[in-house]
Amino acid sequence: MRQVILDTETTGLEWQKGNRVVEIGCVELVERRPTGRTFHRYLKPDREFEPGAQEVTGLTLEFLADKPRFAEIAGEFLDFIDGAELIIHNAAFDLGFLNAELARLDGLGRIQDRCTVEDTLLMARQRYPGQRNSLDALCKRLGVDNSQRQLHGALLDAQILMDVYLALTSGQSEIGFDSDAAPQAAAAVIFEVDAGAAAPRPRVRVSAEEAEAHAARLAGLAKKAGQAVWLVLEAEPEAGLA
Repeated sequence: MRQVILDTETTGLEWQKGNRVVEIGCVELVERRPTGRTFHRYLKPDREFEPGAQEVTGLTLEFLADKPRFAEIAGEFLDFIDGAELIIHNAAFDLGFLNAELARLDGLGRIQDRCTVEDTLLMARQRYPGQRNSLDALCKRLGVDNSQRQLHGALLDAQILMDVYLALTSGQSEIGFDSDAAPQAAAAVIFEVDAGAAAPRPRVRVSAEEAEAHAARLAGLAKKAGQAVWLVLEAEPEAGLA
């Protein structure tokens, strides 16, 4: 699976008021691993910053004066994200601005016409209901280093969001659902069903060495997830499988 972590910086909070995108940052993942490919552009907005927005980003109109306009980089940007699953924190904000930029150009449609979208803010609210789920709050909760985030920057925030997303969804990869080792792991156990039982249940039979390794793995998962993980394996008296 190809994923793109995406963030934007803007001249203000509402695209409906004519605010524009001034920075786009993207980081590519393939099979949940960074590829090293990024997309990063500063953009000339052709309008003033709203009060407060400039202080958040540290960007100035003087710095952006010689940067390209969105129309000049739109094709390159769309090529980078095309067909990917986008990972965005508070996706409605970024998509609103990007779709507004695309609407000023003919025939380019919307971001959602090209990509699926996963919103890490919604994911965090489901996992941590009633708690603060800003990017900084999630970094603190999940142990992600954001010490370099003195100002908001699209590429830096995308890189931090990548770590947050991987931590939020680490249970899937830690168990091995996205690993090449998953088929071999599945083949390494034997399921037995007691036909005489009223409600047959599969029994997993493994060696004592595998059971010990499995128990250590579950302990690590439970610590990382902050909750209990239950699965009992029946060890064979001798090494190897029956």
